Amino acid sequence: MHDVRHVSALFDMRADFVDAQPYGSGHINDTYCAWYDQAGLRIRYIHQRINHNIFKNPVALMENIERVTSHSLSRLMDVNHPEARRRTLTVVPAVDGKPYAMDRDGNYWRTYPFIERARGYDEIRSNLQAEQAAKAFGEFQKLAADLGGARLHETIPNFHHTPKRLEALEQAIEADIAGRARSCKAEIEFALARANDCRRVTDLITAGVIPERVTHNDTKLNNVLLDDVTSEGVCVIDLDTTMPGSVLYDFGDMVRTATPTTREDEVDLALVGIRLDRFDALVRGYLDSASSFLNRAEIDHLAFSGKLLTLECGIRFLTDYLQGDVYFKTKRPGHNMDRCRSQFAMVKAIEENLDQMEEMVQATAGSTKIVVAA
Repeated sequence: MHDVRHVSALFDMRADFVDAQPYGSGHINDTYCAWYDQAGLRIRYIHQRINHNIFKNPVALMENIERVTSHSLSRLMDVNHPEARRRTLTVVPAVDGKPYAMDRDGNYWRTYPFIERARGYDEIRSNLQAEQAAKAFGEFQKLAADLGGARLHETIPNFHHTPKRLEALEQAIEADIAGRARSCKAEIEFALARANDCRRVTDLITAGVIPERVTHNDTKLNNVLLDDVTSEGVCVIDLDTTMPGSVLYDFGDMVRTATPTTREDEVDLALVGIRLDRFDALVRGYLDSASSFLNRAEIDHLAFSGKLLTLECGIRFLTDYLQGDVYFKTKRPGHNMDRCRSQFAMVKAIEENLDQMEEMVQATAGSTKIVVAA
């Protein structure tokens, strides 16, 4: 437990600190929900300690977040949205005006107003929730689509650069420092056989066919707060990886995390498959908000993006397994290999259903309610 009272004094709170407790289920940053008294009214804020072991440049990270959230709020206020400050995170400035503060122990902190009457779900329970979460991520991208100024900082360079992930795998195979390469020849062959898939989106970005945009890059559906009553997607959170990228990375990771029929580390691969009804819900929600700014190449690659991001994640698990399980936390021997095999089984399931998935995308994009950008 950090001294949150001390942290609160570093920010321009305009309210009196009452109490704070750890909050949420995140594994990277330390998060606290703090209660304040503001002229007799009890209100809540979120204080977060940024994990500077993961995010090496917290100042640049907070510059990104402050720019994107300020721009999004301005866009919402321009259209007189009745819940503008509930639809985007708002950075509370430190007493020196910066979007972050450093405590006496050298930790970096940030503060947001608490988004009331909404919450995130670690497990999506319905297609409606999936649709609304996808719509919220599309709205997040839409609000940031015309962000001006300099290019955002890359908080984790090459985070979704799949060819570089494949290169890291090839280096791990060559080094074989844990002596495990012989035990996973089939998985290695599976990944290397899909080298062209790994390059597809990055080649299109290099060619200018797919634009670089402001993207979230960690679109697990628990990073969207859903309204407690209506289940409407209210606010996208956890913006640490907001940086330049492709919308396909965001949508693909939604597919990877929301559509599997089993958990990420399922050992019975016969159970691994894709829920097409859930995929259709993601497409409907996402295109409802994002179609106005996407180009045709982005639309045409939405189904493929699910395969790409699932393949990338499997490659990362396989690489870590070969390196001796040094990055992802494991709960049992061979855990990363179980994860890898499950992800690769999901890739197979997507490949088997890709034609139908693409038809779903085109049917939604071609409906009368959707206007696709040129």
